[in-house]
Amino acid sequence: AGAFKDGDPCQPSATTFSVTVRDGRPKTADGPMHAESPWLNGYFVLECKDKADAAAWAAKNPAAHVGTVEVHPILTF
Repeated sequence: AGAFKDGDPCQPSATTFSVTVRDGRPKTADGPMHAESPWLNGYFVLECKDKADAAAWAAKNPAAHVGTVEVHPILTF
């Protein structure tokens, strides 16, 4: 009890995209990083204007510089 802080369902995986940064240059790719095996290490909830804004924020995450950051739009009601 009292452990729940924040959570929302995600939109379908077709809306997911991944961001990696190599040599200071961000690159986006549509779809989840590992479509065959879902895996979530952690998540941040950000309010972004559009996909480009979300990609810019994802590129600021240190994980994007050594791995990949997946972006999942939240389903809104």
